[in-house]
Amino acid sequence: MTEQLVSLAGAGLVLAAYAGHQLGLLDRAHPLYHAMNFVGALVLTVIAWRAGQWGFVLLEGAWAALSLPPLLGLRGRGSAQRA
Repeated sequence: MTEQLVSLAGAGLVLAAYAGHQLGLLDRAHPLYHAMNFVGALVLTVIAWRAGQWGFVLLEGAWAALSLPPLLGLRGRGSAQRA
């Protein structure tokens, strides 16, 4: 039961970040957006790993990994701000 609640919290974070962005309440450049995605996806990765759900480990692990660089202030190629 506890694991289900933790997974719901993780999913809630990812969905809240997405909904906040879609509704114009949360800019995707804001650190909170990336933090919500990173923490939510990391939680879901751990839950999927424990359950042996390797497809979800790949999906959520990639989601967490892609959310981390912007959260740390790192910028990839092609992410330069436009004037």
